Amino acid sequence: MYPKGNLFIKASHGKLEAILKEPKGETKGIGLVCHPHPLGGGTMHNKVVFRAASGLIDAGLITLRFNFSGVGNSTGEHDDGNGEKQDVIDAIAYLIENYPGQPITLAGFSFGSRVGTEIGMDHESVVRLISIGTPVDKYTDYGFLENLRKPIFFVHGDQDEFGSVENLSELISKVSAVTDTSYKIFENCGHFFEGHLTQLREAINDWVLEKTAEVD
Repeated sequence: MYPKGNLFIKASHGKLEAILKEPKGETKGIGLVCHPHPLGGGTMHNKVVFRAASGLIDAGLITLRFNFSGVGNSTGEHDDGNGEKQDVIDAIAYLIENYPGQPITLAGFSFGSRVGTEIGMDHESVVRLISIGTPVDKYTDYGFLENLRKPIFFVHGDQDEFGSVENLSELISKVSAVTDTSYKIFENCGHFFEGHLTQLREAINDWVLEKTAEVD
């Protein structure tokens, strides 16, 4: 049986199924996590998405993860990234409406990185980005990040099947020339971070704590 989310949020095509979790202690902002490619089985229940969300929650962020159009109990259908960008906008709108004035940290895994970072980099409510398993070999059009002016954290495996370290390093070099850029490369690690999920959670937690401390 498909595990359901705990809420639905309004979307342009109807509704997006989502899960919202709050931290136990002080709230330091909002987190949003975008899942990998729907046609590859990607959902908000993906292990990497779950651990990324957990890292954001650990860092004190109220965190939303959601299913893109046509996934799980979300309405609509897959739109090859175009409609999914609107899904991200709709998810951000929900967070702004319910948590006005709170800064948003947007994280995306794989396809979720490609879709999420393009929307998040220009959205005034998103203050920082996390790109997990950046699929630079599959999507060669990450050049838009050369216009980024927000902190970004790349988390990657050195054996990632969809993004070589060489190509990611080239992108990081370009992005670091224009904005605050951090990265963490796990050794003996593939695209889905098998055997490194706990470290992934910890890396995200540590980076967000560092960045939120800078603005306290």
